[in-house]
Amino acid sequence: MKKKLILFTRYPVAGHTKTRLIPALGAEGAADLQRQMTERTLRTAENLAAESQLELEIRHAGGSGEQMKNWLGPHLIYREQGAGDLGEKMSRAMTEAFQAGYHQVTVIGADCPGLSPEILANGFSRLADHSLVLGPAADGGYYLLGLARPCPGLFSNRSWGSNLLLSETMTAAKKLALKFYLLEELADVDRPEDLKHFGDYPYPE
Repeated sequence: MKKKLILFTRYPVAGHTKTRLIPALGAEGAADLQRQMTERTLRTAENLAAESQLELEIRHAGGSGEQMKNWLGPHLIYREQGAGDLGEKMSRAMTEAFQAGYHQVTVIGADCPGLSPEILANGFSRLADHSLVLGPAADGGYYLLGLARPCPGLFSNRSWGSNLLLSETMTAAKKLALKFYLLEELADVDRPEDLKHFGDYPYPE
């Protein structure tokens, strides 16, 4: 069964990444945190990929493909996120993966230091008997979304970046008759008050 894990991130440029953290960290500090969190999340994903048949892909905003390779390495697949809101970008990435023959596709962001290979593995295993897997974030969003089949309608007209996103997505899943599973809740690092969570977890080896 072909599996794909897609990491959504942004090339770390001061003033253009983690802007809600600039009041606490400054523009350079916020960009550096974006860099650290992306590298941390990628290490977690690579630890899982080393133990399972899993392809990794990076969908990036900002930066060129060459800049991404110089940052995270030439061994990965890089694609730009493209136009549209986050829902359109996620839907496009997942649809393209299913069209390429993958059977399970999971999207994650780079904002959740508590994400572990075990949680990722559990998400993929639950897709064996669920159409949708969600990783709830403490702020009302989600840090992971996995699908066992294409479902573009899941991403339309959502309150992206709000505390309503998870509940809206679950409501949509019920209307679409999707059997879904919720993973454990984790904290994102998006706002100054979230910074305390960054040091709660050891850096993945």
